[in-house]
Amino acid sequence: MIALLLRDLKLAFRAGGGFGLGLAFFLIVTVMVPFAVGPQSSLLSTIAPGVLWLGALLACLLSLDRLLALDWEDGSLDLLATAPLPLESVVTIKALAHWLTTGLPLVLAAPFLGVLLNLPVPGFFWLVMSLLIGTPAMSVIGTFGAALTVGLKRGGLLLSLLVLPLYVPTLIFGAEVARRGATAMEVQTPLLMLAGITAATIALLPFASAAVLRINLR
Repeated sequence: MIALLLRDLKLAFRAGGGFGLGLAFFLIVTVMVPFAVGPQSSLLSTIAPGVLWLGALLACLLSLDRLLALDWEDGSLDLLATAPLPLESVVTIKALAHWLTTGLPLVLAAPFLGVLLNLPVPGFFWLVMSLLIGTPAMSVIGTFGAALTVGLKRGGLLLSLLVLPLYVPTLIFGAEVARRGATAMEVQTPLLMLAGITAATIALLPFASAAVLRINLR
C-alpha cells in the first residue's frame, strides 16, 4: 500500500497534477476577486470565507480527470484490479494521494490567501479547520467521479458536471464554519455536519468507486 501511495504521488507531480497547479489556481481566484467586487475592506471580509472555500473546491477539480486516467491508459488499472490488494483499498490510496498533492497544500496556503481578502483574525483558525476536515471528502468524491468517467474520451467536463453537485453540501457547511468563525459565532453545528459528511464519504464511497471500476473493467 505504501509503494502504491508513493507511486501515485510521483505520477501526480510528473503529470502536472501536483500541488503547484492547484495552488496557482487558488492564488489567481483570490487575487482576482478584489478586482471584480472592489477594494472595500468590509465587503472583502464578509465574502472571504465563501470565496476561499469556492476557490479550494475548484482547485480540487483541476487534477481529478487524471486521477485514474493514467492507470487506464497504460494498463496499470487492470493489473491493480487483479492484484491481491482489494480494489477498495486501491481507490482509497488514490484519494489519499490526491489529497496530499492537492487538498493539503490548499489547507496550508489558505491563511496566507485569507490576508489578501482581509479575513478577520478569528476566522483564520476555523478556515484552516474547515478545509482540513472538508477537503478529504472532496478528494474521495472526486475519486468516485473519476471512476464513473474512466475510459471516456474527453471525460473531464462530464466529470466536473457529475462531481460539482456532490460537492455542494461540503461547500455549504465548510463555508458556514469559516463564516461563523470569522464573526465569532457558534460553529459546532456546521462543523459536526461537515465532519459527518466527510466520515460518510470516506466510509461509503470507496466501495461505490470500486464497484464502478469493476463494471468499467469488464
